[in-house]
Amino acid sequence: MNVFYRSIRETVQGHFYRSISVSMNRRTQIKRVLCVAEKNDAAKGIAEIMSNGRSRRREGLSVYNKIYEFEYNLFGQNVTVTMTSVSGHLLGLNFTGHMQKWHSCNPVSLFDAEVQKSCLANFLPIKRTLEQEARLCQALIIWTDCDREGENIGFEIIDVCKAVKPNIQVFRARFSEITPNSIRRACETLTEPDINLSDAVDVRQELDLRIGASFTRFQTLRFQKIFPESLSDQLISYGSCQFPTLGFVVERFKAIQSFVPETFFKIKVVHEPNEEESVEFSWKRNRLFSHTACLVLYQMCMEDPTSKVISVTSKPKSKWRPQPLDTVELEKMSSRKLRLSAKECMTIAEKLYTKGFISYPRTETNMFPKNLNLTPLIVQQTQDNEWGNFAQSILDSGGPTPRNGNKTDQAHPPIHPTKYTNRLQGNERTLYDFIVRHFLACCSKDAQGQEVTVEIDIAEERFSASGLTILARNYLDVYPYEKWFNKVIPHYTPDTIFQPTAIEMVEGQTNPPQLLTEADLISLMEKHGIGTDATHAEHIETIKSRMYVGLTSDQRFLPGELGMGLVEGKTDSRQLKK
Repeated sequence: MNVFYRSIRETVQGHFYRSISVSMNRRTQIKRVLCVAEKNDAAKGIAEIMSNGRSRRREGLSVYNKIYEFEYNLFGQNVTVTMTSVSGHLLGLNFTGHMQKWHSCNPVSLFDAEVQKSCLANFLPIKRTLEQEARLCQALIIWTDCDREGENIGFEIIDVCKAVKPNIQVFRARFSEITPNSIRRACETLTEPDINLSDAVDVRQELDLRIGASFTRFQTLRFQKIFPESLSDQLISYGSCQFPTLGFVVERFKAIQSFVPETFFKIKVVHEPNEEESVEFSWKRNRLFSHTACLVLYQMCMEDPTSKVISVTSKPKSKWRPQPLDTVELEKMSSRKLRLSAKECMTIAEKLYTKGFISYPRTETNMFPKNLNLTPLIVQQTQDNEWGNFAQSILDSGGPTPRNGNKTDQAHPPIHPTKYTNRLQGNERTLYDFIVRHFLACCSKDAQGQEVTVEIDIAEERFSASGLTILARNYLDVYPYEKWFNKVIPHYTPDTIFQPTAIEMVEGQTNPPQLLTEADLISLMEKHGIGTDATHAEHIETIKSRMYVGLTSDQRFLPGELGMGLVEGKTDSRQLKK
């Protein structure tokens, strides 16, 4: 690690907590405060709230990151606030000197090579803006996203600012949405940045760099040498999350290729008591794989086809409303129902968040905290022409009663609307509508119905049929992404005897599994701990952009020739070592 970065990090680690405690006693000396958000849209939105729409905009050294100035009461006094932003990570980690060149060393040596953090060339104007503004300020408030990545970006900002003004006082604003109440609460409860979260990201970045660079160089150079005609210009990347993601796609494809269908047999009973009614009874045995066994039972039914109603049971049936929305569920539902890829979904969600329309979209929480008042959020939605009446019905029936899940990251609430709008267009409108409808649905009531099950006996073989009457649609009235239908069956009473219209022995075959959809792939990544809710989309996009996988017409993942070769080649080499 280079001397500059190490000295700054030692300063931060050695004196940061002391400077926080000192700053509490020196607030009277603060006259100008530098606030830095993670993106320009967030800086603009926060500045608009803090200034009540009266901020003064000026240009920084980066054309994409504006500066907003206004007066605000902080630390019990009026101060001048300079609000600006970065554009994600300001500093990048890389190898030093000649080790950056591909042919400079054996890829194995990259595991021990010196690394350093430095400002990326296209972000130098942002860095100079921070240095310029920090020199004029006595305090720095970090307004980056409140997650691990945001904490790390915050410390990058701290490093840059402390390099030019070591005694600048540092604070952290913690918030989950860009709304007036949330921003004002963050200003009143300023805390200190969490260096442990930031260090965790530093470790992950260094591991990703060393593992990714060494394996990428090794397999790219090797395969280009073996296949110069087809791979001469191909980067064959490797990543510790990217490769398992590819492995899931290949594994499913190979399972389909190796699948051997089996023939099965079953008995189907149909009863048509009149011209308008028909019901099919399912065999309690479901199916048999022995033709002879099934044929014997079928012939017994045909010899004495009289059917007797054994039981008729009626019981309440519920269709559960959805749980509050976390990031993984948002990505999966967007892929399944909205035809948006995980990457498109998260890009749009970030925009909606920075504009103040939804809460922070990267969360593992699917239960609303008890101190979050949901009623005002529902009141906002009563003005909408499509779901306004439904929102009002929630209020009229006693208020929101969300069906909470059991996961919380202790940092952010589930994804929910924070401000009403009907002016969005295209995919932004599509995703916002989904988030609102999901929120209203989970705050509503389960759909209610009555299920009737009829069980009959034919030659001591049991068959059953079920019907459903929907009594109250409840959440389904606002949530078109799920369906529930009435299923009417004729009226039967116990001990009734009737002659079936048809008794058939039918043949079928087992089906192979289907290729993975993006929602399937995200579920597998979550199940096996590959990546995080914030990186699933990135890893999937990488294997697509590298041409390791492609998409079928129905948006299912199909491994490409190179993707298959990479996975099978490594699998074969492991088997040879055994």
